[in-house]
Amino acid sequence: MRLGVLGCGTIAAAVVRGLAGKGHQITVSERSASHSAALATAFEDVAVADNQAVVDASDVVFLGLMAESAAAILSGLAFRADQQVVSFMAGADLEQVSHWVAPARAAAVMMPFPGIARGGSPVMVLGDTALLARIFEPDNRIFALRDGSELKAYLSAQAVLSPAARLVGDAADWLGQRVSDPAQGEAFLRMLVSSSLQASGCTELIDALNTPGGYNQRLRLYMEAAGIRESLAKGLSKLEG
Repeated sequence: MRLGVLGCGTIAAAVVRGLAGKGHQITVSERSASHSAALATAFEDVAVADNQAVVDASDVVFLGLMAESAAAILSGLAFRADQQVVSFMAGADLEQVSHWVAPARAAAVMMPFPGIARGGSPVMVLGDTALLARIFEPDNRIFALRDGSELKAYLSAQAVLSPAARLVGDAADWLGQRVSDPAQGEAFLRMLVSSSLQASGCTELIDALNTPGGYNQRLRLYMEAAGIRESLAKGLSKLEG
C-alpha cells in the first residue's frame, strides 16, 4: 500500500518502523526531522517529503500531529476524495478530522503504542477496523471500539501502564540493592510480569498466586489495605472526566 505519515514524533516513528520492510511504499513528513531522517536511512521503502508531497504520494494518510495544531496544518493541504485518513490524535474525533481532510475519508482514530515498532502490540481503533487490520495484523492486534465514550474509557484505563511500570521499576530498584546483578534482577521482574499477564487473565492469575501466607498474597493484601485499589479507581475516574 502507499502509506503517508504527517508528523513524525515518537509514536508515528514507531508505527513506521512496524510497517517498514513489509512491501509498502511509505512517505513521512519532514516534521521531527531527526526521526524522519533516521527512518529514511534505516529503511529503503521509507522516503521523506514535505506535507503536501506526503499527501500526494499516499492512498492512506496517518495523522501523527498534535490536535491543537492539526487544523492549521491540515487546512493548507489538498486531499483527494479517494484517500483514507487515520488519526493518532486522542484530542480530535472523527467528525473533526473529517472536516479537516475533506474530501478525503476520515476512516478511523487509532491509538498505537511504542511496541508497535516490534509487533505484538495492542492497537485501539474507532472506525474502520477492517482497514487497520489489513495494515497492522497479524503482527499486532486490533481492539475495536464502539464509540467516542468507549475510546475515552480505554484511553483512561490504558494509563495504568505507567504506574504498573513504576511498581515494577521500584521493585527492581529494591531488589537491585540486595543482589549482585541489578540489571538481571530488573530483567527477571519484567519478564515475570509480562509473561504471566500474557498467559493468564488477571482474575485467574491472582487466584493462582493466592497461596495462603505466600509472598504474593501477603504483598497484595498489604497494598490493598494501604488503599491501592481505591486510589487507582479514583485516578481512572478523574482521567475519564
